[in-house]
Amino acid sequence: MGRAKIKKKSTFIDMTAMSDVTVLLLTFFMLTSTFVKKEPVQVSTPASVSEIKIPETNILQILVDPDGKVFMSLDKQSDLRDVLEAMGQEYGVTFTPEETKKFTLASTFGVPMKSMKKYLDLPQDQQDAVLKNEGIPTDSIDNQFKAWVRNARATNKDLRIAIKADANTPYSVIKNVMNSLQDLRENRYNLITSLKTTSEE
Repeated sequence: MGRAKIKKKSTFIDMTAMSDVTVLLLTFFMLTSTFVKKEPVQVSTPASVSEIKIPETNILQILVDPDGKVFMSLDKQSDLRDVLEAMGQEYGVTFTPEETKKFTLASTFGVPMKSMKKYLDLPQDQQDAVLKNEGIPTDSIDNQFKAWVRNARATNKDLRIAIKADANTPYSVIKNVMNSLQDLRENRYNLITSLKTTSEE
């Protein structure tokens, strides 16, 4: 007796549902993720066991590189605009609307006030190259760092200060930054560190 041949049917899997899930997941991650700010210098933060997270809004971040140059960033464009205007009034510098707009779009700033207008007139790629070689003056003769912090605090009372310094930054530089904050009676601030693993203990 001959065997009956069963016709093989082509298997078809509808991938529409899988595509929908993929698009939904991608959209979710894009909307909920926070982008890392572009920083003029790369710093390797010291390790600690603290797991306290820095708030995501109302942050004034102070970045200190291994050479002791100081940079700052604010997370709100309105704060950046108001602080630049206040600094301009204090140092006798008038900024055009175009220069103010360029400043508010920058993620990190850190040039002396006498060079600010010239810096803002540069194209973006040249700004990045100039910025990493500058830094906000913190010396006792012209401590513009204190002026930036004071005007930032006057603009936004809810600001939280966070210091991010390289592990190899000289202690004297960090102490100078902390002393400047103390002079302004800013005694509460966070230190940004990387989490120490058990193998590092």
